[in-house]
Amino acid sequence: MDAHSEMLLNQFKDSLPKYKIMRDAVMKLLKETISKNGLFVSSCSSRIKTEKSLAGKLELKGLKYRSLNDITDLLGVRVITFYSNEVDKIAALAERIFDIDWTKSVDKRKMYGSDRFGYMSLHYICRIPKSLYKDPENPEINEIPFELQMRTVLQHAWASIYHDTGYKTDVEVPTEYLRGLARLAGLLEIADEEFKNIRTDLGEYRRRIRALVKNGSFKDIPLNGDSFANYMELEPFSKLNEKIASINNAEIEQVSIRPYLEILIGMQLKTLGDLEDFIKESSEYAYQLAQHQIGGTDLDIISSNIGIQNLCIAHLLKHGHGLKGLEWFYDQLYGKQPRNAQRAKRTYQQAKKLAIIKEDLNA
Repeated sequence: MDAHSEMLLNQFKDSLPKYKIMRDAVMKLLKETISKNGLFVSSCSSRIKTEKSLAGKLELKGLKYRSLNDITDLLGVRVITFYSNEVDKIAALAERIFDIDWTKSVDKRKMYGSDRFGYMSLHYICRIPKSLYKDPENPEINEIPFELQMRTVLQHAWASIYHDTGYKTDVEVPTEYLRGLARLAGLLEIADEEFKNIRTDLGEYRRRIRALVKNGSFKDIPLNGDSFANYMELEPFSKLNEKIASINNAEIEQVSIRPYLEILIGMQLKTLGDLEDFIKESSEYAYQLAQHQIGGTDLDIISSNIGIQNLCIAHLLKHGHGLKGLEWFYDQLYGKQPRNAQRAKRTYQQAKKLAIIKEDLNA
């Protein structure tokens, strides 16, 4: 190593405390900004180049660097996103908080073909602006550049695999293996694009479902997790719950009714229109059943799932599913256990006092 490179290496050793302070400041700014903007990333990491790594770099091209600040990757920060379009979102956030050296920044996505998929990341050379961070004891921190890499999970995975199998090795990799890596890179690039498209399409689907629910077009909406969640925002069981609560002037404790979705689907409800009909047809029976359950007791708190639970019970009995249907219902709700048969018998006896039990199809 020449004298100039030795000088740069010694400067780096002396500056390590500053790089550590700078790393902490960069990571804090970046993570806070990502969080405030509601983005979720796979990882956000950083590393300071080791003395050994820097020494190797300087041995190869030390004369290229006039000063330590000409080496822009001594501090490296990497953000790994789940989707390819989120790389640009992270880049936009970085542009808002850091000073970007556009002459040294590189969008490698525009440079390489499919065989370089894993290196199709976006690299910004950045500095921390004084408007966002100052350290009176180390003012030079604002002049030190760092490299910010942004890529997707699949790009990062491919780059790691390629590095392990075919990059920077002492043995030349045979052409057939390189072709295999290139084919794999192409497949991963397609997968990256498809994940992004699926997410975009799902977002559009969810917006469409919200609009249909808002407009009350229930018969056009399949019953599934998204539509059920949007339908629940209308609080469709609140009137029944309030009517049941009035039996004992009870308070209503809010609990999740998400577990009932699979039960409703298991009862062959296929659309939100079916769910609307289910509520209208069985609400009075569900209320009468609640009167037998809690009337005459001192129960002063009920769960907000009492309405949908009794609706399910009333629906099963009205459609002739009897004891077996009730036991199935409790198995779905609580998991299979011996107590469910006892619960079903007790509920069936309560319901016999009402005119809601149709001929048992399972008898």
